[in-house]
Amino acid sequence: MHSFPMFIRTTGRRVVIAGGGEQAAQKARLMLKTDAALVLLTSVLDPELADLVATGRATQDGGRVTPDSFADAALVFIATGCPGLDAALHALAKAGGAQVNVVDQPALCDMTTPSLVDRDPVVVAIGTEGTAPVLARQIKTQIEQMLDPELGTFAALAGRLRSAVTAHVPRSERRAFWRWVFADAPWRLHRTGQARAAADLLKQTVLSGDVPPSKGHIALVGAGPGAPDLLTLRAVLRMQEADVIFYDRTITDGILELARRDAERMCIGGADGTLDWPTNRVRNLIVQEARRGRRVVRLTLDCPTSAHDIRDYEMAHDAGIVVEIVPGITLDRTALQVDPALRDQGQDRHACG
Repeated sequence: MHSFPMFIRTTGRRVVIAGGGEQAAQKARLMLKTDAALVLLTSVLDPELADLVATGRATQDGGRVTPDSFADAALVFIATGCPGLDAALHALAKAGGAQVNVVDQPALCDMTTPSLVDRDPVVVAIGTEGTAPVLARQIKTQIEQMLDPELGTFAALAGRLRSAVTAHVPRSERRAFWRWVFADAPWRLHRTGQARAAADLLKQTVLSGDVPPSKGHIALVGAGPGAPDLLTLRAVLRMQEADVIFYDRTITDGILELARRDAERMCIGGADGTLDWPTNRVRNLIVQEARRGRRVVRLTLDCPTSAHDIRDYEMAHDAGIVVEIVPGITLDRTALQVDPALRDQGQDRHACG
């Protein structure tokens, strides 16, 4: 990465926009999503920006511009439409110690504005470091379709209850509590239009301390032929949910990079797929972790769908622990031999099982 993505706090801070035309208005529209105090450095405003000043959403500074005009600003956008004037204002802003974005001049930008998927307070930012804005917009469209429109209001409700959860739910149970909130009855109620019922359920559960017990879960996940981009969506989801992951050294760093970062990871085998530990010890450890209410992933290459894989965990199933098989992607070796073009293009993939 040449740019590090992060979120900048705007509460109680200024965002300075130098310019009074359409380019400046575009940046103002973006910043209106925040609670920053907008300052417009210009003597002439177009009607849209003039309305922001008239309604008190922004202030206008039409005086002499100096480095102090930009001091202590959270962000500075320079958007006059004149390249020469933009460059001069950039120099003043840098002298004032600001982080600056100059419209259409990447070489003068300390920061770039991403494409946003806004489910306030849930915000997804997509950036391509200025290399492919069209691609960023395409990705934005895909994520817009993935995220429920009610997600933001539910996240805001959960945020308002965080202090109560801290006071009433033991630390050891909080992760399981929040998993229940976002994956079970409260979220189902909220997303189907029953916001009040969801809020009542959350509040009653927190105050009563009657938190649903954490249920252990075992996912036998196939990583397919070993390429990160060949993992199934469900495999990635289970890795993101996992509390602990058992794997061997046939699993590449690229695959593990897709797992939840704070998940506990236990390497139990060598690069040839053989186990360093006896099979029954591995199985017993996995079941033991699940009995503690943890979500466990056993990650292997290819597809864990054999009768042996399933039989090994019958004892867990008998104990009421859900054991899920997540097949991987496999390659049709016969097709590879017949048509080398398919091998090169990777078009002969199919789900195993």
